[in-house]
Amino acid sequence: MVEIERILAPNPGPMTLEGTNTYVIGGEIVVDPGPADVDHVERLVAVQPRLILVTHKHTDHTEAATELARSTGAVLRGLDPDECYGGEPLADGEWIPVGDVELQILATPGHTHDSVSIVVPGRAVLTGDTILGRGSTVIMHPDGAIAPYLASLDRLEALGDLQVLPGHGEPLPSVAAVAREYRAHRLERLDQVRAALRQLGTTAADASVGEVTDLVYGDADASVRQAAEASAAAQLSYLEQTEA
Repeated sequence: MVEIERILAPNPGPMTLEGTNTYVIGGEIVVDPGPADVDHVERLVAVQPRLILVTHKHTDHTEAATELARSTGAVLRGLDPDECYGGEPLADGEWIPVGDVELQILATPGHTHDSVSIVVPGRAVLTGDTILGRGSTVIMHPDGAIAPYLASLDRLEALGDLQVLPGHGEPLPSVAAVAREYRAHRLERLDQVRAALRQLGTTAADASVGEVTDLVYGDADASVRQAAEASAAAQLSYLEQTEA
């Protein structure tokens, strides 16, 4: 059985929980090198990976990626060509050998357009920010979007009871169970946005993102206001497109 090591990169915050999870698979593939923290990068350089994969382009997952690739001669790959160094972009459904298994790349857009999950068959799925260890993810409008996110949750649910290895937070026992919870939460938020539109007497096309955020995310801390507005904007865009 291929070994999967989780290494916590020290960048705690309201969006990163305790920090970013970097994974080393089979002692030769690094997933999400994380921030350019000197001690963290030195630990990854010592691995001498042959391949570096990123689940999406956000800097809390990728800041150290290019330098790690240059320092070790590893190939860096992500779904977005701009996140690659010395290698081709990842392809949906692609299989990547490591040890005695093959990893499968699944495109799971929604949080960002370039989000991927990495399946270790029969064992686990690395979900980046598509599914977190606790709480829910942000749909980063306009790069992210609700419709593809819901489709990504369907795709992850179909994997069954594989363990979730998230980009932030602790592992979870069943990707199918969490995908169902995430879908229910997202649909509940959409209902809350619909209620906010009725209260404001406006439509999704004409609504103020700030006013909707005040009503739907009124209890959110100021430190995550930008994220709340991004999610509200994504929900308004979805409703405008699907319920016009």
